[in-house]
Amino acid sequence: MFEHEFVRNAWLAGTAIALASGLVGHFVVLRAQVFAGDALTHVAFTGAVAAAAAGIDTRIGLFAATIAVALAIGVLGDRRAGDDTTIGIVFAWILGLGVYFLALFSSRAGGGNGLLGARTLFGSIFGLSAADARLATVIAAAIIAILLAIARPLLFATVDPAVAGARGVPVRALGLLFLVLLGATAAEATQAIGALLLLGLLAAPAGAAQRLTANPYRAIGLSAALAVFSTWAGLTLSYLIPKLPPSSAIIAVAAGVYVLAFLASTDLHGLGRRLAAPLSGGTET
Repeated sequence: MFEHEFVRNAWLAGTAIALASGLVGHFVVLRAQVFAGDALTHVAFTGAVAAAAAGIDTRIGLFAATIAVALAIGVLGDRRAGDDTTIGIVFAWILGLGVYFLALFSSRAGGGNGLLGARTLFGSIFGLSAADARLATVIAAAIIAILLAIARPLLFATVDPAVAGARGVPVRALGLLFLVLLGATAAEATQAIGALLLLGLLAAPAGAAQRLTANPYRAIGLSAALAVFSTWAGLTLSYLIPKLPPSSAIIAVAAGVYVLAFLASTDLHGLGRRLAAPLSGGTET
């Protein structure tokens, strides 16, 4: 498998992106900002087609749009850097812009918007060049380094923002910086996983990790490890089954990991009794 250059490029970029997604995803889930992550993945689509319509590198549109909108969500939202109302308004607005830019690009390209839309929505990790893979690794390493540098105060600000603020932790600034990192992660991962499926790599490994351990630092590491495992397993499955898209395989594995973590951490007997109680007319004691 690894004698093929496209496979080596995919594993290099995929590993780096998975590490960044797993680490960032832990805080996305812990801070209850999954909706913000979902919105930013769709912003990536709009940024890419806007750049294509303007005739510039789509990566410029990806990063410019996701980081700008992440800051807008943080500034317009509440003290924890973004509320559902703000995110929902931005979400609807940015999707409308995406449709407009896609139509604009289509008219300028003579209707040839199918490939761009598919690559942006579903990624093209096996289509990355060696230069693309190296750049993805460098950007992911920068995201990881910044996140690890602020992990301790960010965790404090996430768990108890009032006490953290009273002790001098810049809660608001950390929230904005985290959203910028989330936007950069969304932009970077869109090229490989796709805007439509990226949320699965952000949320599923992190959700599984938090179900398996209550220690926040262990959960951070476990989230990253599960994201990397999902990516490696997905790439292997897609290589062995050529008709299976790599992005779909990666997210399927990530979802499976979460289901297994849910089953491992849930009292299934107690859950069955609670579900059966309304049907039998009884009550749980």
